[in-house]
Amino acid sequence: MAQTPPSGANNRLAREPSPYLRQHASNPVDWYPWGDEAFARARAENKPILLSVGYSACHWCHVMAHESFEDPTIAGLMNEWFINVKVDREERPDVDQIYQGVVQLMGQGGGWPLTVFLTPDLLPFYGGTYFPPGDKYGRPGFPRVLEALHDAWTAKREEVLRQSEEFREGLGELAGYGLDAVAGALKGEDIVAMGESMLRRVDGVNGGFGGAPKFPNPMNVALLLRAWRRSSGNEALKKAVLLTLERMALGGIYDQLGGGFHRYSVDERWTVPHFEKMLYDNAQLLHLYTEAYQVEPRPLWRKVVEETAEYVRREMTDARGGFYATQDADSEGEEGKFFVWKPEQVREVLAPELAELALRHFRLTPGGNFEHGATVLEAVVPVATLAADFQLPVEEGEARLGEARRKLFEAREKRVKPGRDDKILAGWNGLMIRGLAFAGRVFGREDWVGLARRSADFLLKELWDGQRLLRSYQEGQARIPGFLEDYGDLASGLTALYQATFEPKYLEAAEALVKAAEARFWDAEKRAYLTAPKDQQDLVVATYATFDNAFPSGASTLTEAQVALAALTGNKQYLELAERYVSRMREQLRQNPMGYGHLGLAADALVEGAPSVTFSGSREVVEPLLSVTRAAYAPTFAFAWKEPGAPVPPSMRETFEGREPVGGQGAAYLCRHFACEPPMKEPGEFARQLTLVTAGA
Repeated sequence: MAQTPPSGANNRLAREPSPYLRQHASNPVDWYPWGDEAFARARAENKPILLSVGYSACHWCHVMAHESFEDPTIAGLMNEWFINVKVDREERPDVDQIYQGVVQLMGQGGGWPLTVFLTPDLLPFYGGTYFPPGDKYGRPGFPRVLEALHDAWTAKREEVLRQSEEFREGLGELAGYGLDAVAGALKGEDIVAMGESMLRRVDGVNGGFGGAPKFPNPMNVALLLRAWRRSSGNEALKKAVLLTLERMALGGIYDQLGGGFHRYSVDERWTVPHFEKMLYDNAQLLHLYTEAYQVEPRPLWRKVVEETAEYVRREMTDARGGFYATQDADSEGEEGKFFVWKPEQVREVLAPELAELALRHFRLTPGGNFEHGATVLEAVVPVATLAADFQLPVEEGEARLGEARRKLFEAREKRVKPGRDDKILAGWNGLMIRGLAFAGRVFGREDWVGLARRSADFLLKELWDGQRLLRSYQEGQARIPGFLEDYGDLASGLTALYQATFEPKYLEAAEALVKAAEARFWDAEKRAYLTAPKDQQDLVVATYATFDNAFPSGASTLTEAQVALAALTGNKQYLELAERYVSRMREQLRQNPMGYGHLGLAADALVEGAPSVTFSGSREVVEPLLSVTRAAYAPTFAFAWKEPGAPVPPSMRETFEGREPVGGQGAAYLCRHFACEPPMKEPGEFARQLTLVTAGA
């Protein structure tokens, strides 16, 4: 007979810091966190492990939890036949990476919730994603799956073990995919070829890549811009970027009232999103829209950057300075309920004429565009058209629409908000530091730079001891050894923060992180980076950080940081592993650019010779030159400056040696391949030279 867990046994997850794991603490399932206790029981009782991987903002994770894990009958089957283990994929991306490979080998697409069945030795023998409680959606019901796998384990053990060994071999091949290609030097024309290959997958009507579901893919959009910069005038590349950014900014994937982007759109038009908001998406998009403003300074780009930064400050910033991981899709048990509107709700908030203006602008109709007649807001009708229709001057139309948005936002704030995963992840914080520091520098927003600085100071105090980085902080506790993405993302963010503040401590911390990462993760035999530290003991195969997926691979951000450090310090040694890794990945970059977008960004700066600009002179005299760098799209350049008379960090002595002001004026020393041009003191001349260089001249 199926059994429920003994009293209190399911409270193991209640002791876990992860909000996702705690969400399952009251399930009738006898859950264990990933660890030796679960593995030892599986070996002692000779039972297979049922591994369930998800995250707190995952809608379908909530669905499966409600349908199956809260059901006493299904939970009883799980408890009798399996040792049940829950993993938060945001805490253990290495475990998730390995076992996602199971469903890929089975010809499925992967995703969350991930459901994989393992031997007591952690070898997988079957897997899938979401399973319904009964047969539907073309999927077998979860109880039927449980019974079939229990029968196989009991009656066909040898066959199951053979299958698990085949999976082990397949996972090993997947982990090292692309690492056996012939190495070669990447060139500037390869960056253009990557962009032109991506361009063929762009939706020419709605922007973005492919059809539904549609993801923002910020690093790949950014690479299109890099290819345009090098392409000698292929305007189709730039047009694809601007179309994509415009459609996203006006669509439902962007929160039209509160700022920030949702995870992805279920349709090809960016209309209806899955409503969770991820820190890493917003970090990358903040950076991308800032770059777009440098390329073509539209008010819409500024608006998106300002509102996204404000969303992060308002909703995702801890009192100690760190940034939270995610915001949920659901509230009050319904996906998107916090974000959607019906016409009558708008009329309750706004005066009649203002309500009609908002209804028209956001295309709010009785039928709606979402479930139950509700509407996901889109900025559909332009302000100029609205003003003409309502016989208003454009300025007044803008003012009234702004008033409507403010009042609707204030009313929405009174609703029950979606849940929030308040753990602070080192890597994802590094991405947001990178985005905020860059946006703050370009737009002259010291408050955004301050947000980035507070996060960096918090992480360096609480998660970094100078030798080892921890991944997660929650409820006063730092835990889990950092993965490559944590080291790479944070190092990259700190190099960006240095360029926004010119405070050497951030550069010095980035250097220490890079050196520690190279020691902990570089596999000299494979000439590639491991995802997890070399001494990680609970993985059935070694995993390598190669692909850039929803967020960059740690190998890509580490390479970005290495190139930036070489540029800022003049130390060519930082390029040694960067060059070896990029040359190792050259064929993958060329053949599958969609999978290596951020590595392409890092490689672009590497190919250009780790370019840099060193400014000399007091802040007052170099300010006109610094202002040039804020406006210019110079994405491969790193910028260094110090106050005259200030001490020079040892690693930066070569950067500043012999680079003095010219004739009492500030000077800009523009360098590539560790060779510098004569100093420039006129902003116009500097702007022209920077533009020529960044155009590939």
